[in-house]
Amino acid sequence: MRPDQADVMGRKDEMTPTNSDLSSATEARPGEARLWEWAREQFDLDSSYIHLALSMLAPHPRPVREAIAYHRERLDRNPALHFHQRDERVRRVLERAGVYLGADPDVIALTESTTAGMAVVYTGMRLRPGDEILSTRHEHYAASELLRFKAAASGATHRCVSLYTHGPAATRDEIVSTIVREIRDNTRVLALTWVHSGTGVKLPLAEIGKAMTAVNAGRSEDRQVLICVDAVHGFGVEDFAVGELGCDFFMTGCHKWLFGPRGTGLVWASKKGWKAVEPIMTSFDVEVFWPWYLGRTPDAEAPRARLCTPGGFPAYEHRWALAETFDFQLAMGKDKVAARIADLNTYCHQRLSQIDGVTVRTPSDPAMRSGMTCFDIEGREPGEIAAALEERRVMAGQTPYRESAVRFAPGILNSATDIDRAVDVLEGIIRG
Repeated sequence: MRPDQADVMGRKDEMTPTNSDLSSATEARPGEARLWEWAREQFDLDSSYIHLALSMLAPHPRPVREAIAYHRERLDRNPALHFHQRDERVRRVLERAGVYLGADPDVIALTESTTAGMAVVYTGMRLRPGDEILSTRHEHYAASELLRFKAAASGATHRCVSLYTHGPAATRDEIVSTIVREIRDNTRVLALTWVHSGTGVKLPLAEIGKAMTAVNAGRSEDRQVLICVDAVHGFGVEDFAVGELGCDFFMTGCHKWLFGPRGTGLVWASKKGWKAVEPIMTSFDVEVFWPWYLGRTPDAEAPRARLCTPGGFPAYEHRWALAETFDFQLAMGKDKVAARIADLNTYCHQRLSQIDGVTVRTPSDPAMRSGMTCFDIEGREPGEIAAALEERRVMAGQTPYRESAVRFAPGILNSATDIDRAVDVLEGIIRG
């Protein structure tokens, strides 16, 4: 679904900045090359570098920068006055997030990061002694530690399994069958990561969801397995409607592939999901505060996602600029963004696979990968390779895991020429 021009531009009133005209994106749609040229023009990236590490922390496009500047300037000039419309601005962010996700805004909670979203879910999860949390050895440090904390606090057990024996050869059947086999009668939480940032493997979430529906069919609602997904490396990459993924919790940051303001994130949950967690922090959302202000308990009146939205004063100029972030992505078209990233990563995978001394960790099957290719260099440490690339003005990632790898993550701001130049530099480093 693509918004009409009015939606793309946002409401031109005192609530929102008059951002740069996004009409050039719609004008570019007939020609893909012009669309990506337009997209690159929205960023202030240093053009003397090849940027293949934007999956870690993304820059802001012009509409987002201008929205942040607009709110910051007005908060500095008259903070109390600009703050008065906070509820309308938050609602606009939720509405645009709902359009992007294909979801009801009332089942979305805003956070500051993927980690904060996981804390909302895992800390608030109602577990009891004897329940099991099942996660994988492919999870990020943030998830692994949160699950350890939760197990210790609740008396639940925490078990980790490997979903595949060899990343490059991982298949949907292997992953789904492994998960089904490892589910036990007391398993209550299944913690997964959509795209493994240490291998580049993408999980078949819809198939996993179908398998878990069959598992849950014989269980009472309060004993069903809840599928919790760290989605950050698929968010802004894949073309999807969140309700079709089969998960109960979709937790993500918005400051990676989505190019959103730094320090922003969200949690989407199914009805069953939100019913399974308790708020861990007082919400400042008007739908929670107002019933309390009138002397009522808000639990029965406010949407559960509003109750579970952490309160306090965030960086408002960043949170409110999320609306422009979603509009920026929708203006380009989720389908076009996904196709472009897939094409670039297919080419990147092919080029890396042809280099002597390089072992690619990411599957060659396009259905099993997303926006990154992870690889090893025989006899060399990943940090050494990443540093050597940086010295030659190629920004690459080093995966934050005990079994680390080098990572190229080409996105819409890249081209095949960028990949060729990076691979040529890498070959020179290996020969040297």
